[in-house]
Amino acid sequence: MAIVLNAFASYVGDLLKQVAADELTLLLGVSGDIASLDDRLRSLNDILADAERRRITDESVQGWVRKLKDAMYEATDILDLCHLKAMQRGGSSGEVGCLGPLLFCLRNPVFAHDIGSRIKALNARLDAISKSASAFSFLKLEAYEDMTPAARRRNAAADRKTDPVLERSAVVGEKIEEDTRTLVGRLTANLTFAPANIMVFAVVGAGGIGKTTLAKKVFNDEAIQERFDRKIWLSVTQEVNEVELLRTAIKFAGGAGAGDSCNKSLLVPALVDAIRDKTFLLVLDDVWSDRAWNGLLKAAFSHGAAGSRVLVTTRHDAVARGMQAAQPFHHVDLLSPEDAWSLLKKQIVSSEMDEVEIDETLKDIGMEIIEKCGGLPLAVKVIGGLLCKRGNRRADWEKILHDSIWSVPQIPDELNYAIYLSYQDLHPCLKQCFLHYSLLPKNAQFFNDTVISMWISEGFLHGNTDDLEELGEECYKELIDRNLIEPDVGYAGEWISTMHDVVRSFAQHLSRDEALVISSTDEMGKRAIQSHKFLRLSIETNALQQGGEFGWKILQGQKSVRTLILIGELKISPGDSLITFPNLRTLHIENANCTSALVESLHQLKHLRYISLKCNDITRLPDNIGKMRFLQYLGLVCENLVGLPNSIIKLGDLRYLDLSGTSISTIPRQFCGLTSLRNLYGFPTQVDGEWCSLQELGPLAQLRVLGLSNLENVPVASFATEARLGEKSHLSYLILQCSSRVDEGGFVASEEGVSEEEQRQIEEVLDELTPPPCLENIEIIGYFGERPPRWMMSREAGAYERLMILMMQDLACCTQLPDGLCSLPSLHYFQVSHAPAIKRVGPEFVMMQPLSSQRRHFPRLKTMYLIGMVEWEEWEWEHLNNVQVMAALEDLMLQNCKLRCLPPGLSSQAMALTSMYLYNIQQLNSVVGFASLVKLTLYGNPDLERVLSLPKLQKLDITCCPKMMALEGVPELQRLELQDLDMEELPTYLLKDARPRHLVLDCSLELLTIIAIGESGPEWSKLSHVQNVKAYADEGDNERKWHVLYTRDPYSLETNINDKGKSFLLVLDDERAWHGLLKAPFSHGAAGSRVLVTTRNVDVARGMQAAYPIHHVDKLSPQDAWSLLKKQVSSNDLEELEIDDTLKDIGMKIIEKCDGLPLAVKVMGGLLRRRDKRAADWGQKLDVVRCPNMKALEGLPKLQRLELEDEDMEDLPGYLSKDVSPRYLILSCSIELLTSIAAKESGPEWRKLSHVEHANAYANNKQ
Repeated sequence: MAIVLNAFASYVGDLLKQVAADELTLLLGVSGDIASLDDRLRSLNDILADAERRRITDESVQGWVRKLKDAMYEATDILDLCHLKAMQRGGSSGEVGCLGPLLFCLRNPVFAHDIGSRIKALNARLDAISKSASAFSFLKLEAYEDMTPAARRRNAAADRKTDPVLERSAVVGEKIEEDTRTLVGRLTANLTFAPANIMVFAVVGAGGIGKTTLAKKVFNDEAIQERFDRKIWLSVTQEVNEVELLRTAIKFAGGAGAGDSCNKSLLVPALVDAIRDKTFLLVLDDVWSDRAWNGLLKAAFSHGAAGSRVLVTTRHDAVARGMQAAQPFHHVDLLSPEDAWSLLKKQIVSSEMDEVEIDETLKDIGMEIIEKCGGLPLAVKVIGGLLCKRGNRRADWEKILHDSIWSVPQIPDELNYAIYLSYQDLHPCLKQCFLHYSLLPKNAQFFNDTVISMWISEGFLHGNTDDLEELGEECYKELIDRNLIEPDVGYAGEWISTMHDVVRSFAQHLSRDEALVISSTDEMGKRAIQSHKFLRLSIETNALQQGGEFGWKILQGQKSVRTLILIGELKISPGDSLITFPNLRTLHIENANCTSALVESLHQLKHLRYISLKCNDITRLPDNIGKMRFLQYLGLVCENLVGLPNSIIKLGDLRYLDLSGTSISTIPRQFCGLTSLRNLYGFPTQVDGEWCSLQELGPLAQLRVLGLSNLENVPVASFATEARLGEKSHLSYLILQCSSRVDEGGFVASEEGVSEEEQRQIEEVLDELTPPPCLENIEIIGYFGERPPRWMMSREAGAYERLMILMMQDLACCTQLPDGLCSLPSLHYFQVSHAPAIKRVGPEFVMMQPLSSQRRHFPRLKTMYLIGMVEWEEWEWEHLNNVQVMAALEDLMLQNCKLRCLPPGLSSQAMALTSMYLYNIQQLNSVVGFASLVKLTLYGNPDLERVLSLPKLQKLDITCCPKMMALEGVPELQRLELQDLDMEELPTYLLKDARPRHLVLDCSLELLTIIAIGESGPEWSKLSHVQNVKAYADEGDNERKWHVLYTRDPYSLETNINDKGKSFLLVLDDERAWHGLLKAPFSHGAAGSRVLVTTRNVDVARGMQAAYPIHHVDKLSPQDAWSLLKKQVSSNDLEELEIDDTLKDIGMKIIEKCDGLPLAVKVMGGLLRRRDKRAADWGQKLDVVRCPNMKALEGLPKLQRLELEDEDMEDLPGYLSKDVSPRYLILSCSIELLTSIAAKESGPEWRKLSHVEHANAYANNKQ
């Protein structure tokens, strides 16, 4: 990323203030020079904003800006060294007085001379830079703030991995519904002809236009679910990783075997086995070249069943042609104005009332903004994020509408103007955070607090506030609100986010002069890293990529680098060192073979502020780590690391320490001196006589995040009291962890259980670890007390009004859920995992007892997971009038318990509940009366008999519920999935009220055989009324090998049951394995089995006792070779006919040169497939346009096609009657000449063209 000038200048100014306050500058005699440096930078501040704007489109300004940035970077290095020297002196006053500067300089002559010289040289550089600024006529700050800056051009968008999960808010309008129906219809149609088992269809359009969204909608369509046995989604992108593609395909296809291998020769057969004889839909998203299909996937997927389909999304028609996609390609259109307006409103409004208000007051301006977005969905979303921050005033919207950015011609259409506009609206500090986010490798996860720590270490977050982490959270949240990054919905909070590929490319383009993001397969990036100097490097290597190691040596020339992010394996040789990067501020290494020897040099990196090491090779940290006085962030995921060096207590600036991924069990005494700590994870509890590590936490008043481990080691509660958690007024996230006493089955691990004394002791400890009321998130792990902590019970819990997320795991002995949670106004996520001692959940859980005047309980709870409460039998919750309980609950999961029934209060009061998951509930008999439920999943419920009165239910999954006999009151049911391999007959409820449109059945082979009989079978009446039925049975490890596929209208019944057999056909492409390995085991095959061997040597066939006559393969005849060539080039019968009519003569000449070899024909076909089907591409062509003096055309014996265009031509050129004999002549001429030609043999021009085989002449009507 690149720094933003005015933001960086602010950071340098803060450093200057800090250093100026140090006594050291007086001792060095440079206080005057420091003041001069400050003055010079202040004088430039007034023009920095305009310079930052103009450097994006003006190369000359870019050069000036780069010089200024280099000077500012030099200033930070100098100021760092001054501040470091001051810290090392420790405030000594022994050198004050008139002789103080002299004494200090005498004791530190090299340092004093170096710093003095560097500051003087820097001031001279700034003088020259300031003088040269006049040549650019930069706007002063006041004038700049009255205008909006221009934008610049960027290169093509970077790739991004996609998944098939559809974001519903991104789908607007009837057009996408129509496109979906069209594509689904084409993909599911039973075609009368097809060139192969697999047909390829293409979705083509520009970046950000919605190709992936459309593909996701098709992929998740119900008709697709029913039509195909397997659905596979592969995100291809520009950097094709063949091994990763094969692995992903195998996993989607449900395959096994070689799925974890790195060997393609094993992966390809595994993929073939996974999809053999199965119909599949393969989506290849974001394809930039046809090589991934033609060179890797096509052969394997050709083994799928007839009717399989491939859907490719790409930006280029040539890619679709190269993959022989069926014509016409589906081109994604831009959003219509009304659909774009709907999408824009979705980004802004929070209620239907707001939407009506915007429609009435702002639609006129909004439609003008929409027009400038050009119908690009991504642009609309980004502008929506911008408007959302501005508010709903006409003045704000008009300012966006009339901004000058819309008129800048340099920005390519693919990027769209909106992204830069959103970027320019950011505060300078936030711009730097946004640009930095684009450095993070896409295939690694970065939690928000890690990202924020990087921002702090880089100096992007600074100023008067002491809580930089809170400022960072605000910046992070604003980037989400503006749709510049997108949170991962798989997490309870917005802890992990991603950046869209177009937005990422835009940010990387702005940063291209200072930052480089590359992978080990990026050859262009490798060349760049060797030829240019960068300040920030982000490198992601792939351990699966074979050949060509990416080593430490390639980085050695980057001596100015300040940020180094390494993800993946990296070749490190003996002698490699971090000393190569003396200016390093940020070091992040994951999964690289980072050695302890490399880590030993860390302390020499004087400027280093951020270290994150995720590597199991590291067993110790350098003893002198305390010398790294600027270190602010230390994150360790090193399971072999067992201790911290004692010198760590000297890191006074340390703000973040994560030990949770280590085996560290001891903490140095005086740890309490690290009072700058804000985030502390994995802090081990340790007791040594009268000392306990928890005592060290008392003075750490600035903590915002705290994770404590091994709390079972605390012998007396008084030690916990000394942690003073309740006094930590900034604490928002707390993790309290004991070593788990729960085994893998969810029960107490030891036979003796947990003694009463141990339970009492841990209860007292957690009672004393009372969090402050400001807490927002809490995790309790491994707690083995009989009751929850007192501060979670009854009315005491009401103090935690900010608590949003509560997760409790491995509660070995706890017999009740906390009864104080129902009153919490902010709680939206509650999860309990493994609580084997809870047998009853009483009414006190959902409503305060005795009943209070409170009328809303769990008012904002949206998600509740109760998992592994293996002895839970009763849940008491009766409906009460005039009381709302869990009115906002949307998702509920109950798993592994003995619950007899669901409480009446749940079905009557959780009126927002749309999804419910019931897994392994041993005694549950019925699910009745959930009015809002849309999706219900039932798995392994042995006593479940009835599902009744679910009026909105659309999807129902029933797996291994053998007693299920009643399914009634489900009028909206669209999809029913049944799985029970022991089922002997279909359930009778299929005869009655259950009428799903789609039925998917996994059953025994015996039952499937009966279903395959069809109308004459005893089970047919139970499913004949269903529109689509897909029934399957397994054979050994081969899942869903056998099938019955039924469609009611139009009628269709397919099965492969009758194809069962035991004989085999073995094809040997390498005869050497037959006698020594394969012949003996294959001799046990059934009679009628066959072996087919291919070989170049007839003696090999004789040695294998091959039957006579041995089949000799002849070369292709010309006509057969022509047929093969057409199949490589055309995608349907109509195209073959067209080629026969227009190109056969040229094609047969090409065939002649192939000498009848099929491989040669296929190679030529692949070459011709990438060209248009025109004679010009297959033969020779000449265009002559408006060349009135053209008189001679000779020496062109191979000319096939001649096109002449000249509307002023009075007669045909004379050279047509001489040496020129094209086969095709296309003529555009005047109406007078055309009339003369039309006279044929009687006309004066006929002799000039009578020898041409095909001639077409045209004239325009100028009237």
